[in-house]
Amino acid sequence: MSNYQPEKNRYDGRMKYRRCGRSGLLLPEISLGCWHNFGGASPTDLQRKMIYTAFDEGITHFDLANNYGPPFGSAESNVGQILKDLPRDELIISSKAGYNMWDGPYGEWGSRKYLLASLDQSLKRLQLDYVDIFYSHRFDPDTPLEETLGSLNTAIERGKALYCGVSSYTSDQTDEAVRICSENGWHRILIHQPNYSMFNRWVEKRLTATCQKNGMGMIAFCPLFQGLLTDKYLEDIPENSRVHYAPQSLRDEEMSSETINIVRGLAQIAARRSQTLAQMAIAWILRQDTITSVLCGASRAEQITENCRALDNITFSKDEIGEIDKLLNQVVLPPSNWAGEADA
Repeated sequence: MSNYQPEKNRYDGRMKYRRCGRSGLLLPEISLGCWHNFGGASPTDLQRKMIYTAFDEGITHFDLANNYGPPFGSAESNVGQILKDLPRDELIISSKAGYNMWDGPYGEWGSRKYLLASLDQSLKRLQLDYVDIFYSHRFDPDTPLEETLGSLNTAIERGKALYCGVSSYTSDQTDEAVRICSENGWHRILIHQPNYSMFNRWVEKRLTATCQKNGMGMIAFCPLFQGLLTDKYLEDIPENSRVHYAPQSLRDEEMSSETINIVRGLAQIAARRSQTLAQMAIAWILRQDTITSVLCGASRAEQITENCRALDNITFSKDEIGEIDKLLNQVVLPPSNWAGEADA
């Protein structure tokens, strides 16, 4: 049994809460993503410290997926165990299904068979009766969208989810999803979770306007572009960097001297704002009222506290935006494999 006692003044600090589209749901401006560093055979002291620190900072939203780990499912098991130390009714817990989870033809994508089975498994691992948000993790080109969305609606009707969302859908796919839900009288898509950062601005082409038109919230994942938009690569690649133990996380083109010079220029602007580069990258996203929350991961509790300090200044002058855009317009990176980035 944990001796953890939540900070009594956790809602009186810098954290603010934004309305998720046209709904009654409020999300913290920064949410904790449990993609990396929450796997393993059992919860660690570090994992507990990160969850407790996040909650004490006012972070109430914890984002997971069925395949987070490694191994698959272990992040849900570990985080679920830790979250029992927190007041459930003060939490927003989300999970997703869409990527490969188990062997055979029913272990991925967007079929009714897979989505509802996956949700049942997630609830068992999380030790919960329901999740607050259940996502279609990726668009399935081979399953009728009606089947995928009908499964999300069933999850809500059965009381196993309160809201539903999509991740990495293009603008057209998002519009179609909204239309299908409306025509069938189904619970509508509340939120879209896209990959969005200074170095990956695809959502600005169409998706932001689509979500705003349809009353959907937006929560940005990978806001620090796998760590490139931090101070860690300004000089060289540190030995404990993700580039060493997960080299697929950043490609050679993303670590080029030209890109690093742009990162250094951004860091100089951040320093003039009395922010770290990571803090400015988070603030840059949150300066837009179309964004509900920024989804940040962490490898230690101190990172969570540092990220939350971005909220001390999310206002940018016209000159700062112009200087940042001038640098970002020099970024030449190939599109990554996230489905939504095919949007035009």
